Amino acid sequence: MPPPSWQPPEDYLGATARVRSGPAPELVEAGYALELADAPLLHRGLALADLAHVVMLREQDVIPPADCAELLPVLVELARMPVEAFPYDPRYGDAYNSHERWLQARVGRAAGWLAAGRPRREAGRIAFRLALRGQVLGLAAAVGRLAGALADIADDHAATLMADYTYLQAAQPTTFGHYLLSFAYPALRDGERLRQAHGWVNRSPAGAGGVAGSRLPLDRARVAELLGFDGLVEHTRDAMWQTDGLVALLTSASVATTNASQLAEDLEVYTSREFGLLSIGDAFCRASVLMPQKRNPYALPVIRGGAGTLIGRAAGLMATQRTPSARTDNLLYAYGEVSEAVDLATRVIDLAAAVTQSLEPDTGAMARAAGEGFALATDLAEALCQATGLDYRSSYLVVGRAVAAAIEQGRGSEALDAPAIDQAAREVLGEPLEVAPTLIADALDPAAAIATRTVQGGAAAEPMAAMIEHCRAAVGELASWVARRRREADRAEQSLLEVHI
Repeated sequence: MPPPSWQPPEDYLGATARVRSGPAPELVEAGYALELADAPLLHRGLALADLAHVVMLREQDVIPPADCAELLPVLVELARMPVEAFPYDPRYGDAYNSHERWLQARVGRAAGWLAAGRPRREAGRIAFRLALRGQVLGLAAAVGRLAGALADIADDHAATLMADYTYLQAAQPTTFGHYLLSFAYPALRDGERLRQAHGWVNRSPAGAGGVAGSRLPLDRARVAELLGFDGLVEHTRDAMWQTDGLVALLTSASVATTNASQLAEDLEVYTSREFGLLSIGDAFCRASVLMPQKRNPYALPVIRGGAGTLIGRAAGLMATQRTPSARTDNLLYAYGEVSEAVDLATRVIDLAAAVTQSLEPDTGAMARAAGEGFALATDLAEALCQATGLDYRSSYLVVGRAVAAAIEQGRGSEALDAPAIDQAAREVLGEPLEVAPTLIADALDPAAAIATRTVQGGAAAEPMAAMIEHCRAAVGELASWVARRRREADRAEQSLLEVHI
């Protein structure tokens, strides 16, 4: 650390010939302060990028051994320094400028080697990717937790009868477990998209030499190795300015939270007194200040609002990319926005996973809803089709007429007996239709209906067991991948901090 009295020189632009004055206060407030707001995100990564650059330059015999020996321990000190302890000042530009002035004060001209073969933006690009790769892994772990929680509850309730709903109306019977797995699979796809996003993030832009390379013998692959990257961004100009991967990452984050939001929206309906199908834990609710009878599921609008916010941030990021190539503005606003968006997505998905773990279905209410209100009319039409050889559309019309007659009489599905079906057939088809009462009773039994859903991916016991096993295996594989990638990144960064040349 410099002594407390140290201040960066007022001629912070040094020998730059075409800019002789300090920055306007309006530029400091609107521009440099914005960049320095990202200092906590970039602080450690900037020092690691400098470390890797110096190690590579020394191995390539570009930097003298004495200057290298001066620089390395100070860079290690900087990398380990808490961001709060560093004297960032927006008057001197972005975080890189502050680092540069601090290093010049510590080691003098030896700090000048940090600019050999690279512009300031290279260190920033590297630092951003180093920070972002950890955040992407955190989000991937969160979607894995959500998928795992959904699979666990689905296993517990694989046979719990439930009416599926479309347009807020009971459609066909299903099970609570089958319903929940319809959210587990999207979460697993979110995990796959985030793995692809990590593959983009974990590529090194180092050694681009500005845009076209450098006459210095830079070893790009070595810098990538030292920083724990999987490889290089191949094209040097593209390495400095590419942003499409950031848009893809934020799109993936917004899709993941939107998937969680769909579950939250359903839960808000199903936990209402009007539906009364299930409840969420008290820890995710709060009482109305005015109305003592109200128990508001507060966590659910938090999830929905987070998804809406992230959709807006993804659209906003894409708008900033609509510039000519090689422009600063497409990344000036990206660092903090992308990082904060990934962090928000992680918190939202973690909340969705915790809410899922707290779900308590009212199995009686669910079973009643599955058996009431003609939810099994389709099963009856299919049973008639199978038993009589009548085409499905005609069977559909017969059952539809019988349902209409029952409603006109103010009755429910108990009115769908053999005489009612025969009468409906005479009215619709102009001919009788004799069916066994046992066929009708079996078709109108929700549990019996679910047992017929044996198609791959269906709600019957066998396909449910296969899907739960698949989901759990995929969750475990995703968790293992996250843990492995974290170990690899930590090992590379720790090795770099322990370098001795």
